[in-house]
Amino acid sequence: MGVAAQWRSGVATDTGLVRTTNEDRYWADDGNGIFLVVDGVGGRTGGDIAAETAVETIRRELLDAKGSAEERVRRAIALANNRIYEMARDSEGLRGMACVLTLALIDDGHIVIGHVGDSRLYLIWHGAIRKLTSDHSPVGEGEDSGELTEEQAMLHPRRNEVFRDVGTRPHGAGDDGFIEVRHCRFKPDAAFLLCSDGLSDLLPSAAIRDIVERYDGDPARVARELVEASNEAGGKDNITALFVAGSEFRGRGSAGMLDVRARHSTTRMRPAPARNLASPARFLTGRAAFLLYGVLLGILIWAVLHPWKG
Repeated sequence: MGVAAQWRSGVATDTGLVRTTNEDRYWADDGNGIFLVVDGVGGRTGGDIAAETAVETIRRELLDAKGSAEERVRRAIALANNRIYEMARDSEGLRGMACVLTLALIDDGHIVIGHVGDSRLYLIWHGAIRKLTSDHSPVGEGEDSGELTEEQAMLHPRRNEVFRDVGTRPHGAGDDGFIEVRHCRFKPDAAFLLCSDGLSDLLPSAAIRDIVERYDGDPARVARELVEASNEAGGKDNITALFVAGSEFRGRGSAGMLDVRARHSTTRMRPAPARNLASPARFLTGRAAFLLYGVLLGILIWAVLHPWKG
């Protein structure tokens, strides 16, 4: 970690067109390769406070903690969970507050993902997009199992129900059914996106991929375009997009890539000089003439030396 030139990030967040407050929070630390999107659970008191508490606790823990990447991710999320739970327990006005989150830590060419709830992480590589996190919800399970199509899941009335969150009950870092941890190779020509469900509920993965593929060196522009597209699709919830591009990632639809393809399509090998098809003929003709003249000269010399007598 600590080599910012290996990747670049950009982030955008918006309240959306329906909500009056933005309960989404994020943290992007290019220098340490740490990226986090947190969504305060909608409809519950103190969702924004829960999200802010999660960011503050996870930031403090990850920057100070020791151990493997997975241990640090698990411990940071568990500490945030228990801090939120204690605050809600001790304050009547914060009872029931919680959040969902997705945390990505880049470590030695890999992404270690810590995930709870229905925020998401997508990997984009070689023109393909893949969702690496599971939605911890009944509808999400149906989509992941293939019982529901992506479109059916996006339109499902129970889309926003989750059965895992950060804050409603105490947890240990290794508790079953709490933190989903994934490991993924992060190549320099790949990119990934963390987002809240305000984006993924309105933009199918193909639309997300198409916007990401226009990346031409400005990750913040990609994040803004994703948020704008979500608002154009309805803006029903808070929207956050945190986009991280590897140092060699270029979108296939970017101006830079289109320019390269245009140059490549018009480049031709320099034609070889035209063969002088007459040259071999002249060479053979000259050689034949030389032999012929030699034979005639020989006959002439023989005739001079041996005159015919009648």
